[in-house]
Amino acid sequence: MSEDASAALLDLARSIALQAAEFARDARRGGVSVAATKSSPIDIVTAVDRDTEALIRRLVLEARPDDGIVGEEDDARIGTSGVNWVVDPIDGTVNFLYGIPAWSISVAVVEGSTDPTGWTALAGVVVNPTTGEVFEARAGGGARLDGRPLQVNTEVPLSHALVGTGFSYSAETRRAQAEVLLEVLPLARDIRRIGSCALDLCSVAAGRLDAFYERGLNPWDHAAGALIAREAGARVGGPGGGAATAELVLAAPPALYEELAAALRRAGVDA
Repeated sequence: MSEDASAALLDLARSIALQAAEFARDARRGGVSVAATKSSPIDIVTAVDRDTEALIRRLVLEARPDDGIVGEEDDARIGTSGVNWVVDPIDGTVNFLYGIPAWSISVAVVEGSTDPTGWTALAGVVVNPTTGEVFEARAGGGARLDGRPLQVNTEVPLSHALVGTGFSYSAETRRAQAEVLLEVLPLARDIRRIGSCALDLCSVAAGRLDAFYERGLNPWDHAAGALIAREAGARVGGPGGGAATAELVLAAPPALYEELAAALRRAGVDA
């Protein structure tokens, strides 16, 4: 895809993400309640999640009716253009419910497969509606926060690294994740569990975190954030050093990536 075409997609993704952020922020002021649960009783969805995704889908199809859409709250739409939108209407729903200012709107545009192992990310935007911050990237065009270029922290050893992670909604999986954390925590400066994968990956891009890893993520959780982190200089990968998948998403500057991956392997993770 040409540079002009990918730049146009980024402009559209930004416009849609900002409209969705305004909608969700206004809805939050009106109060929020749990509408349903998903994978477990603590894996919640709110009416605002659903309504925000519906808005994103409508805006995408008004502008590009032949594109596909993969989102968290509704069935995938198969398009004919080869371009797919991978969206998380509210990443960090529990934070959203409790009024913790660390939730985001994540909108990515990819070419090819809707599976992370087969797609090429073209553009990505992550908006924190509470702070108003807009993280964005275009493939080959670098990453930016509110228009300012982003660069990951470099030359940070694991012993001095602030590492972000997250946990599953499955009690059994959480137990296994905690066992891995017991191995990693003593090796790092500290651990942060912020509650929004998209913001975690953007925090790596902005140098607010040195590294991030998590298991059990869905494509919409990391599609935009992974591109933003990569364009800021991070290596982003998954099992065995391959593409990020549901098995593992790992993001860090290259040298730290290798050190953290080795620590995860010692803890039994295929990194």
